[in-house]
Amino acid sequence: MNSFPCRSCGASTEREVLDLGIQPLANNLLHPGDIGKPEPRFPLCVAVCTHCFLLQITETIPPVNLFSEYLYFSSFSDALLAHAAEASRRYQHEFQLGAKSWVVEIASNDGYLLKNFVAAGIPCLGVEPASNIAAVAVEKGVPTINRFFGADLARELVDSHGRADLILGNNVFAHVHDTNGFVSGLATLLASTGRVVLEFPYACDLIEHLEFDTIYHEHIFYFTLTALIPLFERHGLEVVDVERIPIHGGSLRLTTAHAGAHSASARVQQLRTEELKKGVGTTEYYEGFADRVHQLRLELKELVSTIRKSGKTIAAYGASAKGSTLLNFYGLGLETIDFVADRSTAKQGRLTPGTHIPIVPADELFQRNPDYALLLTWNFATEILAQQSAFRNAGGKFILPVPRVEII
Repeated sequence: MNSFPCRSCGASTEREVLDLGIQPLANNLLHPGDIGKPEPRFPLCVAVCTHCFLLQITETIPPVNLFSEYLYFSSFSDALLAHAAEASRRYQHEFQLGAKSWVVEIASNDGYLLKNFVAAGIPCLGVEPASNIAAVAVEKGVPTINRFFGADLARELVDSHGRADLILGNNVFAHVHDTNGFVSGLATLLASTGRVVLEFPYACDLIEHLEFDTIYHEHIFYFTLTALIPLFERHGLEVVDVERIPIHGGSLRLTTAHAGAHSASARVQQLRTEELKKGVGTTEYYEGFADRVHQLRLELKELVSTIRKSGKTIAAYGASAKGSTLLNFYGLGLETIDFVADRSTAKQGRLTPGTHIPIVPADELFQRNPDYALLLTWNFATEILAQQSAFRNAGGKFILPVPRVEII
């Protein structure tokens, strides 16, 4: 692993945590006619800064290569829609938002969250870097601009709209390579008594539950509260609340504000103490993670081999980014997986990155009736198992690959 400066504190004292090899971009879903064309691949290795203990990948891919056209539409997940609606209701009540407030969401996707504020008559704006997804949000009536967020755009928005009472960022903070520029932009755009609420996968859940497949080139960072507090303080912001939430295999919902604007909840100190006891701010906490991931890999590959040798068939469900990491790291391709079923019409008819498995509509899982389906989107297992009751009632079984190999 080549030495690199930490993207938060600038230190060059990192320790390798897991090397997932050379991988394609996880959302670069190919058309069948693209098979003969070059498919970019990059090292996928995660390391921890031994100064501020921010977990991060070592390779930076230009954002324009990742997000200018994007195939992940949040509205295809019923669980995510319900999560967004509940969060919107809570914020409106808790932060007393109304017709004179202004809400900004960064990486607003297809308007799945902001549409709730539009319906409530609360002025809002989405900032979405993917042009195809921004267009869908606008068609739904959600005000959206097609831009990347950073300090420069924050200043433009202050000049044109004023400062925001609430800034939202769900599953975007970990994607931004210039994390200091991003946080500086938040501080610039935020009103004096406003709040920033960010949701992102929690690094402690990643380490403790072997969620290695949440590592891919878009996810540059894997955050703990230990690593985030000094980052926000550097830009005059203070963490005033933090919650652990179950979505995406375990996430944090973190609230920040200008220093001194609001009192911090007891949950902030509670989580800081919990992380201290675990040793999050030590290299020992991350040791052994790679060995446990390799053992998990061995267990699934042995199961798949046994199933195939018995003459049974295997498909997969969920053409997700995490699925791309798992399939490529495990070396599972067309010789093992017949197809991948997915609800997203934007993904159907394409091929999985690197492994080139065809992606088909979700109902084909029942129609083709394989003996097993590897659940690549295990983070939405409850929702998917309910949707695929016909497949299960017909005798089909799902294989859960994380945090342990399990057949259900």
